[in-house]
Amino acid sequence: MKQVIFYNWNIRRYLRLGLGSTIIVQSVIEGNWGMGVLGLVFTAMPVFNIGCCKTAGCKTNPAKPSENTKNIIFEEVV
Repeated sequence: MKQVIFYNWNIRRYLRLGLGSTIIVQSVIEGNWGMGVLGLVFTAMPVFNIGCCKTAGCKTNPAKPSENTKNIIFEEVV
C-alpha cells in the first residue's frame, strides 16, 4: 500500500489530485457538502492510484503474432 501511494506519480495523477482538491475547496466555500463527498472521491482516486479500470487496468498487452499465418496473394481484377 505504501508503494501505491508514494511511487509512480505522473502528470495525470497530479492533475487528478488538483481537480479533487479544487472540488473540495469549492464545496467548503459554497457549503455544498454533497460536492465535498464527490471531491473526496476524486481526491482518493489519484492518492491510491485507482480509477474506473482499477490500478493500471486499462493497459493492454501487445498482440503476439500468430505462428500459423498465411501469406495471402491478391490478384488484380481489371
